[in-house]
Amino acid sequence: MTETAVPSPKPKKALNATRSFWLKQLHQWHWISAAVSLVGLLLFAVTGITLNHAAQIPGQVETVEATAVLPAPLLERLSTFPQETTDPVPDAVARWASDQFKVQIAGRPTETTPEEIYVALAEPGGDGWLTIDRATGDALRERTTRGWIAYLNDLHKGRNAGKVWFWFIDVFAVACVIFAVTGFALTWMHAKQRPSTWPLLGLGVLIPVIIALIFIH
Repeated sequence: MTETAVPSPKPKKALNATRSFWLKQLHQWHWISAAVSLVGLLLFAVTGITLNHAAQIPGQVETVEATAVLPAPLLERLSTFPQETTDPVPDAVARWASDQFKVQIAGRPTETTPEEIYVALAEPGGDGWLTIDRATGDALRERTTRGWIAYLNDLHKGRNAGKVWFWFIDVFAVACVIFAVTGFALTWMHAKQRPSTWPLLGLGVLIPVIIALIFIH
């Protein structure tokens, strides 16, 4: 009678080598993602607190106005601009506004009527606008700011922060996901040496679930 060959267990050395490889990879991705997301994590954690207590934090509202008169050649150019449109102002008018008021309105949509051209200039932590009277050329620039806390809170929400900040938030979020997943994987690999690992992880999941089910309604 022939004996059935029993596959030999994987050598301990090979198992250790595999574990060592994955530990090295996880550690590397964990610290890289931590480095990439560090400042963002601090920013979003702090502004999470300030947003949660927005009603208790006083604002520092400041409004500044500036006036100027559109030169006659540019005012004449606006006579050919549509009576009602959302098109941006002509480039020459945008350059004048940039020099006069230090604002960038090139490419921005307008709210144009036969009487005036209005350009919204919202920004993180503030608001603003620019109007140009189509008959006289009188231009008014108003800017309202609410302080640094409001500015950082709006960055947290991505409010009026532009496309670059929009993409930064996406990259930052991906880095946070990698940081969390690799952290969990490292925790799982070290769990045998740390008996409190799974109870603490379970508690971290259980606390928000209980709060959501019982206290949020």
